Amino acid sequence: MKVWEYIKSDYEAAKRNDPAIPDGLRGAFEVILCTPGFLAITAHRGIHFLHSELHIPVLPRLISLFVRWWTGIEIHPAAQIGEGFFIDHGAGVVIGETTIIGKNAVLYQGVTLGGTGNEKSHKRHPTLGDNVFVGSGAKILGPITIGSNSRIGANSVVLKNVPSNATVTGMRARIVKVDGKSVSKGESGLSQEDLFARIIRLEEEIYYLRNEIREMKNNTPAEEEKVSGAGLDIEVAHEKAPSFKVFGKTFGKSDISKKE
Repeated sequence: MKVWEYIKSDYEAAKRNDPAIPDGLRGAFEVILCTPGFLAITAHRGIHFLHSELHIPVLPRLISLFVRWWTGIEIHPAAQIGEGFFIDHGAGVVIGETTIIGKNAVLYQGVTLGGTGNEKSHKRHPTLGDNVFVGSGAKILGPITIGSNSRIGANSVVLKNVPSNATVTGMRARIVKVDGKSVSKGESGLSQEDLFARIIRLEEEIYYLRNEIREMKNNTPAEEEKVSGAGLDIEVAHEKAPSFKVFGKTFGKSDISKKE
């Protein structure tokens, strides 16, 4: 595919994905002159040619620095980006050296396609399939693969492969949909913090239920009770707000209410 055809497809992507751009001649001028994402990807097409085809040193990096200053978007000259690419708003977008992006991808402001710093191979950055949508502020890190037609929610942090047709959200991101169908919590898993919070709430409920049962039986509540589990110690003092210790971290009742 020729450079001109890439630029044409990027122009059409900007018109297709940005509802703020009007039709007609005015819209064409707004895309060409006033759309940072289009300016950045158009410049990158030429910079990538200088870097990867002509193997010119230093100059492509220097030009990319000027483009970053002008648009707020940093794309490494070596990044491979397919046709129909669009970045909306664009401020703070970073695309790393070994990133590979398929056709018709859409990125919003603040997206990082970067590395983790722990990579052992040349491929340090993610690979995005076709028709991938990445919401504002999302971080996709490491040599992972995002399947085609997937959607990454805003501010998600993605560190593992994502299958095709999936929707992922959260920090760390978890899969919430595959092929348009919701994934149950059991399949997507709970974070360690959420699991601890649930255990703490259950232990608190058990403590109060035991006291109520003792009072119903006209028994005096024990002065102190300690419940131990694997990696979990919970201490409850009579007539005091319960405190919980989870792997050395202390939680109070206020912490429990926050989790709820």
